[in-house]
Amino acid sequence: MKDGYLRTTSIIEAFANIDRVDFVLPELELSASADIPLPIGYGQTISQPTTVAIMMELLDPQENQKILDIGSGSGWTTALLSYIVGEKGKVISLERIKELCDFGRKNIRKVKKINKEVAEFYNIDGSLGYAPRAPYDRILVSASASEVPQELKNQLKIGGKMVIPVHNYLHYVEKRGENDFYEEEYSGFTFVPLISRGDI
Repeated sequence: MKDGYLRTTSIIEAFANIDRVDFVLPELELSASADIPLPIGYGQTISQPTTVAIMMELLDPQENQKILDIGSGSGWTTALLSYIVGEKGKVISLERIKELCDFGRKNIRKVKKINKEVAEFYNIDGSLGYAPRAPYDRILVSASASEVPQELKNQLKIGGKMVIPVHNYLHYVEKRGENDFYEEEYSGFTFVPLISRGDI
């Protein structure tokens, strides 16, 4: 907030009520409040809070929305989004590594301030989204892709927004019409790669 990264009341409240310590490995709990990425195993990380704050502000999640969270890892972003969308919202969480999917599902159960039914966890390759639950109001991707997948654009509602890293740039995508997309990019970020089953 002091540096201007967090500005929206609902996002500020989510950060205040969802403690990052519940989503890190036990041996790293003392580092949970540091503004740095932390390893969560399997070559993956929980992103630094400043990066997540920037992504959330760009994404602009709202109450009652349906949001797709790709590469959810420890479950922290899923929990933040679940807090924001509230009781009538839905967060679809995709994680290709089974152990991390289980880790995220277990972690979110620690949080008493959100309804656990809001978040659905799926152990699947999320590189092409999840068409069975589309369309989505928002899509958040927490791993770097080589390009913005057309499949993800197709899964956005008209008026929907997506934030996705591409080659360590943050891309903001807004679907203004069926084939009308507004895009912006922001530099200065580093993310683990978005991996599909074919890359493993």
